[in-house]
Amino acid sequence: MKYPVFKDLILFENDDFIIINKPPFLATLEDRTPQSTNILRLARQYHEDAQACHRLDKETSGTLALAKNNEAYRHLSMQFEHRQVTKLYHAVAWGSHDFQDLLVDKAIQPGLKGTAKLSRSGKSAETYFTTLEKYSQHTLLACKPITGRMHQIRLHLAFLKAPIVGDTLYKGEHVYLSSLKRKFNLKKEEEEQPFIKRFALHSSQLGFTSLSGEPILVEAPYPKDFQVLLKMLRQYS
Repeated sequence: MKYPVFKDLILFENDDFIIINKPPFLATLEDRTPQSTNILRLARQYHEDAQACHRLDKETSGTLALAKNNEAYRHLSMQFEHRQVTKLYHAVAWGSHDFQDLLVDKAIQPGLKGTAKLSRSGKSAETYFTTLEKYSQHTLLACKPITGRMHQIRLHLAFLKAPIVGDTLYKGEHVYLSSLKRKFNLKKEEEEQPFIKRFALHSSQLGFTSLSGEPILVEAPYPKDFQVLLKMLRQYS
């Protein structure tokens, strides 16, 4: 893949923090993919002392905070630990749902090979869900995680029978034009591609307190694939 210019990703920057709009398909930290880069490596080419204060799944896009120094890193890490960070995600889910500050309180246990599962013996996990837009077969949701467990939003939505579009790990199928448009004809020997080739989850907002006590709240616009998915769902709903 073509790697982005790190400076072009920056949404907010001061003496202590950089907040970027992370593109999909780029890991926050080093992963198992050989000869691939990651956000932290790109960040350190821009600012050599950069540290990632949290991480997003490789396929998830949106707000990601990096610290420029150790004091800033500790400061934000403590806010994450004490659940003082505001996190808001947008997800496109299968099914037509009316959620209004619906709380899912289901513990999560990490599994094997990068998976997780709901389990009473796992760690407590809480997420609030609110419907933003409804389409004929799908729903755009605001997801507010209180805790930060592995695959938390994805598992909680699967529990609600509202799996995220494209999240094949947790029963979320892809969306194709043929499933939305009547009399859709695919050319012979042509394979139809989904609107979005990943699970449709975007970190929309991130809020925390700076070292001086000032509130910081940053919002990330949707990447192109997420925009295209919503445009098609609105058009054919």
